[in-house]
Amino acid sequence: MCVYRLVLEVRGVKGHCAAGYKLGDRIVIGEGSIISRESSNVCLYALGALLPYLTVAYRKTPEDDWINMVQELQCPDPVNTVVFKVVREEMRESKG
Repeated sequence: MCVYRLVLEVRGVKGHCAAGYKLGDRIVIGEGSIISRESSNVCLYALGALLPYLTVAYRKTPEDDWINMVQELQCPDPVNTVVFKVVREEMRESKG
């Protein structure tokens, strides 16, 4: 199966993020796992909200699939919202 490496980069922080995210922080996902040595903090609340999108975004999809149009995702906190830029990188064959 062809997969993408995903990079979620903090593009904006509204208010004060309890997880401490700041502009430029990243979460890097490869082969379905968070690559901790390349990632900043991982907020479980944000991860839980983003997970349904990430499981689709890291796989190859038809060009007209809606997931290919998603450029940003945000955490579920309505007051202290963190916005992540979604970057899909280096497609390759997965081991699985």
